[in-house]
Amino acid sequence: MSQGNGINVLVVDDEINISQFIELGLKNEGYAVMTAMNGNEAIAAAETFSPHVVILDVMMPGMDGFEVCRRLKRMKPVAIIMLTAKEDVEDRVRGLETGADDYMPKPFSFSELLARIQARVRNQFPYLLELVELGPFHIDSMRRELSYQNKQLDLSPTEFELLKHLVVHHGLVLSKSAILNQVWGYDFGGEENIVEVYIRSLRDKLRDRDHRIIRTIRGAGYRVDLA
Repeated sequence: MSQGNGINVLVVDDEINISQFIELGLKNEGYAVMTAMNGNEAIAAAETFSPHVVILDVMMPGMDGFEVCRRLKRMKPVAIIMLTAKEDVEDRVRGLETGADDYMPKPFSFSELLARIQARVRNQFPYLLELVELGPFHIDSMRRELSYQNKQLDLSPTEFELLKHLVVHHGLVLSKSAILNQVWGYDFGGEENIVEVYIRSLRDKLRDRDHRIIRTIRGAGYRVDLA
């Protein structure tokens, strides 16, 4: 299994050659990658793509990387690695003060960037890399096995990804569109109703007849409750 499997990375840089270089390298490592050319695109992408890690350039036209960093950190849990052509200590300090988790000056080696991404995922999203227990659920991402109340569920690959996504985001209401973007991919061209079909199948396998495990929040989406 590729080391980037199941991990979303958003690359934000107005230099297209740099963003393409990073995108190609990360995709070869198994990461799901989306790119943005400016701050506004980055904020919009974060809403739909739900990145775990953001590679963020500081010097961009319009909204700079520091402001993008502030906004992303207010939106959702995300690891941010800032890139800059400057090597001033003041810039590094400012980046960290705005919420960045790491900092790399340009030019950089891809192998070092990859190592820093892996370190951030290990520290901030360990459930993507190893075993995790959440209430009655046990998730083994390496074996792609998911158990409920100590009973392993017979899940298709998509069912596994969907239930894992719901469980690790337990307590949060996830809209159909957000689920589609995360589980099926932001370029999925099908109908949103496919989510309902898979939710119904998961409820059958969980024997969740009363919808107490996977709850439907009318007009908003779905939420998993662990208690």
